[in-house]
Amino acid sequence: MTTSLDWHTITVGDALTPLVIDVTATVIVAGAIATRDYMPVHHDRDYANAQGAPDIFMNILSDTGCCSRFLTDWAGPDAMVTRLAIRLGVPVFPGHTLAYTGTVTDLSRTADEGFVEIEFTAIDDLGEHVSGTATISLPVDPADGDRS
Repeated sequence: MTTSLDWHTITVGDALTPLVIDVTATVIVAGAIATRDYMPVHHDRDYANAQGAPDIFMNILSDTGCCSRFLTDWAGPDAMVTRLAIRLGVPVFPGHTLAYTGTVTDLSRTADEGFVEIEFTAIDDLGEHVSGTATISLPVDPADGDRS
């Protein structure tokens, strides 16, 4: 998205634009390297197997980044994630697909900032991979007054 959503047009119950991510070994390893998480279960298949996992799996910092991407892809470049709380479920392995969905649960504002509360989840081939809540902010013109 090249333009941001207008906070005034968002309503409670709105669905966020779904996001689908094809997870590959490269995505998992690149995320671990980018977040400086060198735990071998995120890049060494033999080590992951020895720990009881069928393959390497995504780390939580990569999940945090994917969740933030899901939120800002929907809201646009002016959006700022001000709060993010996630809970991990089943792991995500290479060859899986992550499908993010979410819903607006509340709206509020200050003079120059509109806040959007969101509940979301990401499902992979095994079930619910991550669920969470977030708050994003969007700029609001102080002269616009309250919602009508």
